[in-house]
Amino acid sequence: MRTAFGILSLAVAATAARADDWPQWLGPKRDGEWRETGIVEKFPEGGPKKLWSVPVGMGYAGPAVAGGKVYVPDRRLDPDAKNPDNPFGRARVKGNERVLCLDAKSGRQVWEHEYPVEYAIAYAGGPRCTPVVEGDRVYALGAMGHLFCLDAATGKPVWSKDFIKEYESALPQWGFAAHPLLDGDRLICLAGGSKDRLVVAFDKKTGKELWAAESCGGDFGYCPPMVYEFGGRRQLIVWHSKAVLGLDPASGKRLWRVDFPVQSALTAPTPRPVGADRLFVTSFYNGSLLLKVGADKAEVVWKSKTRGEKPGGTTDLNSIMATPVVDGEHVYGVCSYGELRCLEVGTGKRVWETMAATRGALTPKKVADSPQPADTERWSNAFLVRNAGRYFLFNEQGDLIIARLSPKGYEEVGRAHLLDPTNRDARGRLVVWTHPAFADRCVFARNDKELVCYSLAK
Repeated sequence: MRTAFGILSLAVAATAARADDWPQWLGPKRDGEWRETGIVEKFPEGGPKKLWSVPVGMGYAGPAVAGGKVYVPDRRLDPDAKNPDNPFGRARVKGNERVLCLDAKSGRQVWEHEYPVEYAIAYAGGPRCTPVVEGDRVYALGAMGHLFCLDAATGKPVWSKDFIKEYESALPQWGFAAHPLLDGDRLICLAGGSKDRLVVAFDKKTGKELWAAESCGGDFGYCPPMVYEFGGRRQLIVWHSKAVLGLDPASGKRLWRVDFPVQSALTAPTPRPVGADRLFVTSFYNGSLLLKVGADKAEVVWKSKTRGEKPGGTTDLNSIMATPVVDGEHVYGVCSYGELRCLEVGTGKRVWETMAATRGALTPKKVADSPQPADTERWSNAFLVRNAGRYFLFNEQGDLIIARLSPKGYEEVGRAHLLDPTNRDARGRLVVWTHPAFADRCVFARNDKELVCYSLAK
């Protein structure tokens, strides 16, 4: 009887502390929600336990974790190659992109898939897109438009595409960065192709083109395609540099379009649904937009009155890359100079802001002493992930922060330094601009030199 009770107790405990994967951009449901239980309420003294660290090459792509494996893309330069000193430079630089598969418990390499690629993009620090893992397949998109479907067990290619060669795609200034989307049997990509081939759906098993739709001249942007339901209808949301679109995910047929021209095509932050019938988007120069969306139409609820990206000219949220989080009738996100802001989502009214989340030990004292952002903090960033009513924020200095966010303000519970920033931005600031993965009650984070795994289990 006691033995049976003990077994039952262990089973209940195992169920209560549920583990989960992080198989794609923004996690299992592509919504930035970490649903695992048994996670620390605050960091232990000395910080979380580091389980392992392994060398990796350059890259802005965060890892994916699935089935006990970690998948991370990176880039290695040819021996005589060098990236431009100015990150905005677009010199041709030779090297190889890779997709690495590692054992999640030890960091031991299982396989690597490597291929030569010559970069001609700004911020040439490596691939941008988190892989998508489903079953026995891994889908990875490189910075120059090379799409691979790989066997998850061996890393061998199943099928591949070259967007520039096969679709006459225009090369975005900062490379291909829109994370591919799996939707049923379709892999949907922002391919940027000419002649109504901006968005392309491929058969996920064979790579066969199922449909292609829409056009956007010039730099088409960086926003990942997303599927949300509005008006009782599943809709593929595509935000390119000139408009926000709702498409039928099965056919690519346009349901609606709202024009929203975005300077420098900076459409990186993922659009977020608000309740049952609204959609929120935010951009660096042009600020934010809230749409009310029905089954076959959309209309503007409010549009930013921003006068530019500088702190004094922003009115709501001007995000450069971090995806905002919507919680009820409030949205939390990082603005153009590192201000973590809370907005009333229905009106765009600012409730509060703080610089605490994007600063750290590398922030000069003179800057840290001021509540206002300094000019040197342009593009400062932190990624937000929600877990059990609080937030984990990973900032550009390599700090992981546990915080409570509410309309009342920002409450920092604790922070731990996971790894050092190794990438230098155009203003000379050292940064790490990669979204971590949260899986197996751990955090997996990388810079341009290493991938680390820390336990966050109670």
